[in-house]
Amino acid sequence: MKHRIAVLLLLFAAWSVAASAQPAASPQPGAKELLGMRLFNQSCRVCHTKPQATSPAQYGPVLSKTSLGGQDDVMREFISNGTPRMPGFKYSYDPAQIDAIVAYLKTVPTP
Repeated sequence: MKHRIAVLLLLFAAWSVAASAQPAASPQPGAKELLGMRLFNQSCRVCHTKPQATSPAQYGPVLSKTSLGGQDDVMREFISNGTPRMPGFKYSYDPAQIDAIVAYLKTVPTP
């Protein structure tokens, strides 16, 4: 009986060491892009998409993965600092949130 307990304890110890050596689960795939989509819908959509399919006007350009030449750093710069016609978001969003918006835009097909 003592032998079985010792074996079970040994197996449990080996299992717990192996379990702790496993890498932590990575975030859900697409979580960054999903956050970016939510932020885009919250702050960018009003100007960068048509309000209705039949609406002729749209204030800002349509955005996609090829906007600004598809360059992530240039997209980050525009989103952070803005332009004369667009507000910057560096005081509204932290760099990780701006990266999430860029990651989302990289999933949007070119129109």
